[in-house]
Parts: sequence; C-alpha cells; structure tokens
Amino acid sequence: MTRLFHVSDVHFGREDRAAVDWFGARVKEEQPDAVIMTGDLTMQARRHEFEAAAKWLQGLGRPVTVEVGNHDLPYFNLWARFVTPYKRYRALEAMIEKPLDVQGVAVVPLKTTARFQWRLNWSKGYVSTRALEESLALVEAVPKGDLVFVACHHPLVEGGTLATSHTRRGGEALGALAQAGAHAVLTGHVHDPFDIEHEVGERTVRLIGAGTLSERVRAKPPSFNEITVDGARFSTRARFMGEGSVAL
Repeated sequence: MTRLFHVSDVHFGREDRAAVDWFGARVKEEQPDAVIMTGDLTMQARRHEFEAAAKWLQGLGRPVTVEVGNHDLPYFNLWARFVTPYKRYRALEAMIEKPLDVQGVAVVPLKTTARFQWRLNWSKGYVSTRALEESLALVEAVPKGDLVFVACHHPLVEGGTLATSHTRRGGEALGALAQAGAHAVLTGHVHDPFDIEHEVGERTVRLIGAGTLSERVRAKPPSFNEITVDGARFSTRARFMGEGSVAL
C-alpha cells in the first residue's frame, strides 16, 4: 500500500497559516510515502515567499516533487520573468520537476506555465512541444506494470470547477500522455479538489485536482488530497481542514 499526499496552491504571501501548519502536522504524524506539490507555492514570486516555501517543504521530511505554477513566475518584474524566471527557485532546485519512483508508482512532471503567451491572461495553462516530449520520454521509460501519475499545475482539460485553466494544447497533451500509458494527471490551479474519469480512445485517465492551503479559497475550505495505491488500483480522498475527508 502506497500513500501520496497531493497538495497545491499554498501561495506563500497569502497562505492560510493554520492550514499550512495542519498539513505539516498530518505529514509528520502519518508519514506518507511522498508529497506531490502541483504549483503556486508563492503569491508574487518574491524572494521571501520562496524562502518560506523552501523552509516549509524541506521541513516535511518526505520525498517531494514540485511543479511550477503561474504565480511562481515574476509578474511585475518583466526582466526577471523573461531572462531569469526560475532564479528564485534555487533553494528548491532539487525538488523542482523531480521525477519520483515510489513503490510501483512513477510521478512524471509536465510543465504547463509559460513566460509569454499570445493572449492577455498569462495565468492560464500552456503545454509546449518540448515540455510534452520531455514528459512522454519519462512516461515511456517507466517500468512495465508501474502506475504513471503525471504532475502539472494546470488541468489539461476542465474539471467542472468554478475556476478554469483554459490550457492551450492541453487536450492534445492529455491524449498523447494517455496513449503513452499515463493513468492519472495530478493538477492544481483551480483551488478546489476533484477526481474525474476522462476517456481517451480506449483508455481511461483519471484527472485529479487538489485544493488550496491559502486564504484564496473558492467553493471548498483548505484541503489536500490523499491518494492511496493498492497494486493497480488507486483512490482519492479530499481532506478538508476541520471538516474530515470526502472520497472523490
């Protein structure tokens, strides 16, 4: 039995301190096999926000992989956004887009952020050809029989939540990942949890979204997902601060 904690959108700078501490206590007490963080660690990609995020993640004491969210790219400093967008991530370098292999589960990163897009709202998702090719190569290298979970910030297709991702080339990426053998895509961005099945040809892929540990809640209170893997089967529970958990 393997347990993964899937957390997202902590937004240090606008974090819910009680929720952050609650999650840290659950990790310390329950010792999941790994933590998957699907982006938006910070609110405005400021240095002190990254420092707080790094301290928090390193303090969890578990294997961690971190995806880059749209809030983790400098927004007001255009020089930093275009020339050195990941400079402030250096304290987290070992965790960023880190593939994980955990007891029969391979976690594969997929980048869905962009420094520039040909549309006004740069917060939405985008999958580049290069990013998809890199992820497909990792999926294809996973040992036969292992589950493949792809981790990225933006939902590749909409999950029925209040917020949207409008990820360009997301459907194409989901189809390619499914055909390559992905079993689930883990995401954040929309601040509400979900777990839905999506048919791609003859394959079924699970789309699993995590909520938020920030003050910027939407339909649901602060939460994280607990994913339990038993052989070829896996289930998701959204765990809400102060309100127990719900199977998704």
